[in-house]
Amino acid sequence: MWLAILLVLPVLVSGHMIEVPASKKECFFEDLHVNDKMTVTYQVGGGGHLDIDFWLADPDGIALGKHIKQSTGTVSITAKKDGRYEYCFSNQMSTVVDKMVSFNVHGVIYVDDEDIVSPIEREIRALSHGLSAVKDEQEYIVVRERTHRNTAESTNDRVKWWSILQAVVLFSVVAWQVYYLKSFFEVKRAF
Repeated sequence: MWLAILLVLPVLVSGHMIEVPASKKECFFEDLHVNDKMTVTYQVGGGGHLDIDFWLADPDGIALGKHIKQSTGTVSITAKKDGRYEYCFSNQMSTVVDKMVSFNVHGVIYVDDEDIVSPIEREIRALSHGLSAVKDEQEYIVVRERTHRNTAESTNDRVKWWSILQAVVLFSVVAWQVYYLKSFFEVKRAF
C-alpha cells in the first residue's frame, strides 16, 4: 500500500544556498514533462540592498516568470511542453557586492487522477503540499532571523565603539579642563 503511494506521489523538494558573485548570474535547469508542476521560492540573505533579478524560462527561452530587484519571490508553473526549464539568479546590476541567495525548488510529477488516485491519496497530496508550504515558511524565517541577527550585532558593535569614543573624549575634556583651571590658580612669579 505505502509503496504504491510513494510511486504514485513523487514530490521532489530541494533547498539550496548559493553565492552569486557581483556582475554574474547563476542558472539552474530542471527537466519537466507536460503537466509537471514546479515552484521556485527564493530569498536574498545577504549582500548589498538584499535584491536580485530572477527569471524562469521554458525550453524555448520564453520567460514564464520574472522578478527584477526583489529580495524574495515565488514562481510556480505547470509545464506546457517537455524539455529543460531554466531558472536564473542575476547579480549583474551590482559591480561590487556578492549576494547570498537561499532557494527551494518543488516539483510534482503529473499523475492522471482518474486512473489510479483514491480519495486518501488525494488527501495525502494535499497534506504534502501543505507540509511543503510550512517548510518553505520555516526556511524563510531562518534566513530572515539570520539577517536581523546580523543587523542587531552590527548595531551593537557600533554602539559599543561609539560609547568607548565618547568616554575617551569625556575623560580627555575633563583632563584638559582640570589642567586649564589649575593654571588659573597658579601664582606666576617674576624674578
